[in-house]
Amino acid sequence: MATYRIAVLPGDGIGQEVIPQAVKVLHIVAREAGVGIEFEQALVGGVAIDAEGTPCPEATLALCRISDAILFGAVGGPKWDALPPDGRPERGLLTLRKALDLYANLRPAKLYPVLVEASPLKRSVVEGADLLVVRELTGGLYFGEPRGIEEVDGGRRGYNTMSYTSAEIERVARLAFGLARQRRRRLTSVDKANVLVVSQLWRQVVTEVARDFPDVELEHLLVDACAMALIAEPRRFDTIVTENTFGDILSDEAAILAGSMGMLPSASLGGRTALYEPVHGSAPDIAGQGIANPLAAILSAAMLLRHSLELPKEADRVEEAVRRALEAGFRTRDIHQPGTRLVGTAQMGDIVVRELEALYG
Repeated sequence: MATYRIAVLPGDGIGQEVIPQAVKVLHIVAREAGVGIEFEQALVGGVAIDAEGTPCPEATLALCRISDAILFGAVGGPKWDALPPDGRPERGLLTLRKALDLYANLRPAKLYPVLVEASPLKRSVVEGADLLVVRELTGGLYFGEPRGIEEVDGGRRGYNTMSYTSAEIERVARLAFGLARQRRRRLTSVDKANVLVVSQLWRQVVTEVARDFPDVELEHLLVDACAMALIAEPRRFDTIVTENTFGDILSDEAAILAGSMGMLPSASLGGRTALYEPVHGSAPDIAGQGIANPLAAILSAAMLLRHSLELPKEADRVEEAVRRALEAGFRTRDIHQPGTRLVGTAQMGDIVVRELEALYG
């Protein structure tokens, strides 16, 4: 029997509430599919700062390096907002991304038909939306050097550096083309080539990579035009690939298509060990109340099954269990509508487990 090690990093806020629900689901998969999954928990983010004085302790990083995948919750909260940037909880996640060479972030945004009323967009605009944003994750403004704040002319100047090598662009482009090939064979590359030199290189390299994927239709789109089109005509998109900063913004904008951030999973791929996390963040305003939506965490676990453990049929079952739970009318507060049944975090996790067990028969 194959055995896999999963590093479990709940982190802060609602991460500590939703990740246990995803673990419950993975326990069912392991039992029913006849695979071994070992879970080991570690500290990251604010709780790691409180306990170890650093947002990413060496023990956490060491565990992640030897694990087959990482199930990650969220980091951050007002308790740590006054810390310097390099010591804040978010640095824990950035450290993992860089150390594990997680250069590509996958964020699917799919609207379940039963949630169409939860989206603020008109049904005629959003119904049928199903897209994937592939975001470059370890380059660009977030990691570029030099950076800093300096005294100049009696005031202060802040600066960051956006830079990409052709190799960095090529590897994420090839991944995106491959994913588009598995979907509807359309790839939109988003840049700001009319202004940024970095974007001009981005467009050149993506165009070169496209020659190796003649079966995938490529279009180039400026980031401002893409931001408008995501809201005005989201069904035009299949797979989107873009650099770090643009991808951060556009993938959060795409959350509106699914009705709630609580429905959006993600995967960060690159090196041997991939990281899977819901995109909703730590949500300190609702933490500890038992009302957070665990479906993004559970769907992140499905992505873990598909991409890291190479168990696509089990991933399909988890996604089907989520769909059945929604079609049965169960909703957490963020997606609750008149006529549906309001449940809490653990209740929703139990409902998905029940539907999953029924699928296994």
